[in-house]
Amino acid sequence: QGQEKLSCNPKKENGTHVVLCELGNPMKAGARITVDMELSVSGLEDMGDAITFHLQLRSKNSPSPSPSKASVTVTVPVEAEAEMELRGNSLPATVVLPTSWHGVKGSRRLEDHGIRVEHVYELHNKGPGTVSGVTLSLTVPHLLGDHVLLYLLELGTEGGMNCSHHPALNPAQV
Repeated sequence: QGQEKLSCNPKKENGTHVVLCELGNPMKAGARITVDMELSVSGLEDMGDAITFHLQLRSKNSPSPSPSKASVTVTVPVEAEAEMELRGNSLPATVVLPTSWHGVKGSRRLEDHGIRVEHVYELHNKGPGTVSGVTLSLTVPHLLGDHVLLYLLELGTEGGMNCSHHPALNPAQV
């Protein structure tokens, strides 16, 4: 019949976080109540697929020597949501290669292998959740038949990312 706000107190009991809510005292025999609770739990990224709550009803007014302890376990699936965005550009944005240009075999000078083009990719998490263990795979065509299309010179990362190098990276050690 109406709604009341509960007075709840968080505490730690035997290494477990407990929230104790007082439902009413005295409560009439045969009374039926419904309790809606909204809990805010942080750090769910490392909780796995689900989080389990143990709910227990304790009566202090029980006439028996030991108070009743009706309990139920509720398992709630954890679903993290995050939207990833990949941005990229090339510096310079456009390159026109001369039709008569040929690379100098055996040269260790960078300009003898072609025009430098830098590709920059940025992976952004637009949230709302955090992410970990993300894998980004980039495939760059470096050969056209038996001819070098793009000479892959180096690969670098920023922001604590790990990178695995392709075996065709800087084969002439320029």
